[in-house]
Amino acid sequence: MATQSLLASAWALDVNTGTSGAPVWTPVKGMTSFKETIDTTMEDDSDFDSDGWGSDQVTQRKWKLECEGKRKRDAASPSSFVADPGQQAILDAGNLVGVGSNIEVRYYRRDGAPDAWQGNVSVQYGGGGGGVTALEPFNFTLSGQGKRASITNPAA
Repeated sequence: MATQSLLASAWALDVNTGTSGAPVWTPVKGMTSFKETIDTTMEDDSDFDSDGWGSDQVTQRKWKLECEGKRKRDAASPSSFVADPGQQAILDAGNLVGVGSNIEVRYYRRDGAPDAWQGNVSVQYGGGGGGVTALEPFNFTLSGQGKRASITNPAA
């Protein structure tokens, strides 16, 4: 039986532009790069009873998403700039400090693989500008605020 690789471009990211009680999942369009990172803190838990073998234990994990893309606008409004709502929600949160920079997101594979999570994040936004012939870029890091929850993949 032949196997096939999963494409990195199959990832989708949605921002909750509603409330926790009544979520409105708004897709973030225009992404060209998506990277999930889980940082792990390990502590040595070796003891005298291990016959000289060491042991480590995970004591903390942190998750984050690093994304890049191109700024997009609503094609239905060619005469004026109407930002992609998902990108704009992230940009808006990225211009605030404290809890104002926190948003709720979910991310999952569009190909139906079971990989799907949801959680609260703090936004660090970058982008804007570029050369004369360049498309305007955006980049952001979403740093997890506590544990992310495994969810049923919305694309499945």
